[in-house]
Amino acid sequence: MMYKFMTLDDHTEIVHSDTYIEDNVETVKVYFEKPVYGGFHSAECYLPSYRWENIDGFSQKEIEYFNEFLESVAHIIIRLAREGGFDNAANF
Repeated sequence: MMYKFMTLDDHTEIVHSDTYIEDNVETVKVYFEKPVYGGFHSAECYLPSYRWENIDGFSQKEIEYFNEFLESVAHIIIRLAREGGFDNAANF
């Protein structure tokens, strides 16, 4: 399941998965999607490794910005992923 985290000023939506185990590491998929004329730009980042995959349409500069942003909020996203998103998070 994917949970909405936030929408940036440029209309980029950020959503995240539940936590799951990958190679014995608790992992969260963070998905970025921005509407553009004729479709969407999109990318996936996997926390806590900050591994980027399936980048489509975003520039390297945008990915660097998103990565820096994630570094400042990863602890929040991971906690929300453990608790089932904002709607289910306790004491946030």
